[in-house]
Amino acid sequence: MSVTVERREHLLLIGLDRVDKRNSFTTDMLAELAAAYGELERDPDVRVGVLFAHGDHFTAGLDLAQVAPTLNGSGLTFAEGSIDPFGITGPARTKPLVAAAQGWCLTLGIELLLASDVRVAAEGTRFAQIEIQRGIYPFGGATVRLPQVAGWGNAMRWLLTGDEFDAAEAYRIGLVQEVVPLGQQVDRAVELASRIAAQAPLGVRATLASSRASLDDPAGALSRLAPDLQPLLTSADAAEGVQSFIERRKAVFTGK
Repeated sequence: MSVTVERREHLLLIGLDRVDKRNSFTTDMLAELAAAYGELERDPDVRVGVLFAHGDHFTAGLDLAQVAPTLNGSGLTFAEGSIDPFGITGPARTKPLVAAAQGWCLTLGIELLLASDVRVAAEGTRFAQIEIQRGIYPFGGATVRLPQVAGWGNAMRWLLTGDEFDAAEAYRIGLVQEVVPLGQQVDRAVELASRIAAQAPLGVRATLASSRASLDDPAGALSRLAPDLQPLLTSADAAEGVQSFIERRKAVFTGK
């Protein structure tokens, strides 16, 4: 297995583990990652996922010689019950994902970060979207999401050259939200994921869904704010939120 899965309270830690190949992805590894995302989605006790990498590097990208012959006009496909980790095909992930990167973070590594929700990088992380140097282009979402995250000019600067950039630049353009000392990236990602997991799960998922909808249809997302609030107002967690405020204590949410 090239992907590890660990449950830790309400978190699911998903680790890339093909260390001897700098965590470069084969089709089997992609399938394992998609299956792990499926577990994140289905497990009722899991509220937040954490994506990280074992070893010195997040990923050197695709093992292109192995993967390229399997690609067709439909792009990457995944088994039933799996979730596309790039968020392009099939059902969308509805639970938040926090990602932590270190070392090399190339090509689909950047796209996995862009498809997550909160991103942490270690100092010294090196990023590059080098598909343009291989005669192709990014097909895991970077051409769509990096302009959204970084702005047009910043995205084109890196997508059209394939040049390498560092963690400080990744932070400047919004690719990552925090840069931490090397070795602390996973702990920080877990800490942030735990903060999210401590909030009301229904509210977290509704916030994520509304925010995503706004990227494609801002007016439609605005029109859904009041209707989609109603189920939350009648939830047990909303009652607990009010009661905990009255009693001046930390809320304990159950996701109901």
